[in-house]
Amino acid sequence: LFLGREYTKSPIPLLDRKRMIKETEALVKELDVRIPSALSTISDLSGGQRQGVAIARATHWAQKLILLDEPTAALGVAETARVESIIESLKERNIAIFIISHSLDQVFRLSDNICVLRQGVQIGVRETSKTDKNEIVSMITGLSH
Repeated sequence: LFLGREYTKSPIPLLDRKRMIKETEALVKELDVRIPSALSTISDLSGGQRQGVAIARATHWAQKLILLDEPTAALGVAETARVESIIESLKERNIAIFIISHSLDQVFRLSDNICVLRQGVQIGVRETSKTDKNEIVSMITGLSH
């Protein structure tokens, strides 16, 4: 979680491992990210756990906005549900979340608003509760009126 932003003990720049472990444990508990230990290495975690740690890292440093690019693209069903649960908990903390996704089902489950871009141009923004998949697909494909 602290790569490039490690806490140190002053005045000697020694890593403050206890503080980093304590903050990691608190953050993963708060977000309900299920990892074996705060001392676990990323390479030992599953895809869903890795994504949970990445989101936890982002939330630790971001206070207003998090950008997630295909957050569940390579995950199984259970891991996807876990990551979506973490995303929902971020919404409850009033953190704005931009999710880039090709999964319309996921977009409709997680979003309040949907913004469609095509070839780098904003085509439109819709409130999720006031639109449907047909309208969004039409915007994506260029068939909207």
